[in-house]
This record gives sequence, C-alpha cells and structure tokens, in this order.
Amino acid sequence: MQIRIAGKTAESIVDGPGIRYTLYVQGCPHHCEGCHNPQTHDFLGGYDADTDEILKDILENPLLDGVTFSGGEPFCHAKALAQLGKKIKSSGLGIMAYSGYTIEYLISHANQENCYMDLLSVLDYLVDGPFIISLKSYEAKFRGSTNQRIIDVKKTLESKTVVIADL
Repeated sequence: MQIRIAGKTAESIVDGPGIRYTLYVQGCPHHCEGCHNPQTHDFLGGYDADTDEILKDILENPLLDGVTFSGGEPFCHAKALAQLGKKIKSSGLGIMAYSGYTIEYLISHANQENCYMDLLSVLDYLVDGPFIISLKSYEAKFRGSTNQRIIDVKKTLESKTVVIADL
C-alpha cells in the first residue's frame, strides 16, 4: 500500500520511549502555530512510499524498541498506518502516534471509512491534542505543549475513559 510521507528517522530517542523508528506522514489540517514540522502540512508535499518497504526498513534494525507515527497528521492516513501497524505489532514492536486530534474526537468521529478505530487499535500510546504555542514546554516529556496528553490507548479503549500513561 502507498502512503504519502514527509520522511523518516531510523533511530530516534525523542519520539517516545526507547529507540524508535519515526515515520512522518505528509499532510495536516491543524496548522498549529509554532508547529515543529510545518513542512508536513501540505497534503501535496512529501513523496509516496510503499508500506512494505517501510516495514522492511523497520524490521532490519534489531535495536528498535518501537515505531512512532508522527506528521503531519497520522489520522489522515489511518487506513495505511493501521495496516502497517498490524504488521509492526506482530513483530513485537510497540507503536506510538502523535495527533492534533484528541482521543475523544477520534473515537466520537470514527467510522468504517476513516479507519480511526483501526489505527487506535494498534497503538500502545497516543500523544493527543493540538500544539499550543503558549503552553510550549521543553520539560513536557515526549510532548510539545502541556495540554497534550500521553494516553494508554489499550486501557482507554477497554475502560471507555481516558487513561494517562506513565512513561
């Protein structure tokens, strides 16, 4: 399957716990002021990549603890990322994603067409909510602004209440 990406980082220690492969998808509707990745906003930017090639790249690195979907907005590419995520999970790696949407929004707006629940179901953690420049913090672990939450997705979906992860 093809996916529009802005790029990738083979080994990152800032995009979640441990050593992570970070995939930056292309296209974002949020356009947050002060965004760390403004080059990912344009849906026509970036380039097409094959998810099987991305998976091969990920699996070739035995040092990885997990994969992070960033952007851009990963939920604008939910179908492709969910399919890729299932294969990543079956290899034993964890998955985290960043989204400008809140988890409440994603759940309440999920449908078969947008595949939000398919993507949520493969995530271990979700950093949710828009980046807010007035709440920017260099001390907010794995987050850009203090309004953003690190959510334990599995526990949240099971309990039907937001469960904040302790990373």
